[in-house]
Amino acid sequence: MKRETGLSAPQELPDKEAHIWHSLLNAIVEHQLPPGCKLPEEALAEVFGVSRTGIRKVLTRLAAVQMIDMTPRRGAFVASPTVEASKAIFQTRSVIECANLPHVLARLQSPHLAGLEKVVALEEQAHREGDGPAAIRHSAAFHIQLQAISGNAVLTEMVTSLTQRSSLVIAAWGSPWQRGCRCDDHEKLIDLLREKDLAGLTDALAHHFTHIVESLCFERSGETLADFTRLFGKAEAQP
Repeated sequence: MKRETGLSAPQELPDKEAHIWHSLLNAIVEHQLPPGCKLPEEALAEVFGVSRTGIRKVLTRLAAVQMIDMTPRRGAFVASPTVEASKAIFQTRSVIECANLPHVLARLQSPHLAGLEKVVALEEQAHREGDGPAAIRHSAAFHIQLQAISGNAVLTEMVTSLTQRSSLVIAAWGSPWQRGCRCDDHEKLIDLLREKDLAGLTDALAHHFTHIVESLCFERSGETLADFTRLFGKAEAQP
């Protein structure tokens, strides 16, 4: 079953390669491929049933959105954000997402609140069931859906990309139990949205990002090699 990441695959990629792009991006965002994980072209080509040239094309596009690092001699690895970059990602999110809140409130309607409440309910369910990938997915969806209320498609796309990079940061520096944001923070944000309390909402969202950064433990982990067959399987090559 395909899961949406929020970003569209590059238009120049054929359907099969676009499918691989989404599969790898989902696995990275959901912490199934951790930061520093090696992405060997030969192993991925075998799993997905495509040429190494096709895999290289996909990896190049993922590098363009800063989800992986590629070097001529070492090959491709899931990106490992530095401490400075990690803090900058959340600082940027705080600036952008907080600044857009007046436009969110100006367009806010009851169906928007219902949609956000549904996302939080799914996030809470994922935490109860210990489903880390789903918790990460719904946590990101809350922020993307919140900002999309403003109707600013360009900003929403930026937030989507930043939430994906945020997931890399949490995978690199977060505790093993950490999966996305805190549900109670999201519930509080919904309450403030309902009250249309701009000052309270802005302060709560800013503190939300501060809490995430303060929860991170900035100690680097080593490189790993994933079991690609278990993650993707031969059948995944078919869109």
